[in-house]
Amino acid sequence: MLRALSILCLIWGFNFVVMKTASNFFSPEMFVTCRFSLGAAVLLLVAFIRKLPLPPKKLWGWIFLSGAFQISFCSMLVQFCFQFLNAGLVSMLNYTMPVWVTILAYFFLKEPLTAKKIFGIALSIFGVSVLMNVDLSGRFFAMLLALLAAVVWAVGNVIMKAKLSGCEPVALTTWQMTIAAILLATYTLIFGNTQVNWTVTAVACLLYNGILASALAFFIWAYILMHMDASKASISVLAVPVVSVISGVICLGEPLTVTMIFGMAMVLSGIFLVQHS
Repeated sequence: MLRALSILCLIWGFNFVVMKTASNFFSPEMFVTCRFSLGAAVLLLVAFIRKLPLPPKKLWGWIFLSGAFQISFCSMLVQFCFQFLNAGLVSMLNYTMPVWVTILAYFFLKEPLTAKKIFGIALSIFGVSVLMNVDLSGRFFAMLLALLAAVVWAVGNVIMKAKLSGCEPVALTTWQMTIAAILLATYTLIFGNTQVNWTVTAVACLLYNGILASALAFFIWAYILMHMDASKASISVLAVPVVSVISGVICLGEPLTVTMIFGMAMVLSGIFLVQHS
């Protein structure tokens, strides 16, 4: 499981560099739509080649909700918040997701809520805020929406754990992402900016996001949730900002300060505490 978590955090962490590059060629909502549409297409092809059967009818409502919450609604809320808040604050608020998962898992999944787990989550989230150099200025309603994105993401994760753990992971991820892609495309075509400047770099960014950061990464995430406590799996995702910062330093020449190293240490220490609680 550690290997799966490491691959996931590396893929999503390096995606910080890729998405930052992609912002030069795509409008935010168009990029998200293209990314998950390509991811859905890849997964549908895999499902067709493997001749995977459709999930049972009784699960389709939960698949729709988890795909809509975890992918489309969360993505749309985050993209909207970027118009009013700096990226560090949006990321930090969105990465409060493990807090909400832990609370929901306590009530709906009967996962234990220990003092050590609470302290570890708090330490990691504080570490993320230090690491991302969070500026607390911005519109209050946008902050609430960024928190709502975290809650929506958490609800999707708990639904997957509670109701969909018996699903075949590829089939589950395929239909979640297909539903999300349809919702995102509808939103973008009606309300969004569909501008794209197609270049070789733009295509490369989209391929990375569609194939690796969407199709493969969300399949890995579904697999992890099926085999770990939801709270422990969720806190592990906080390693993504650490990889993001390191990727930015290596690939984009961004500065690495002592404060950022301190933030990384807090994030990783908090993850360790939760994993061993």
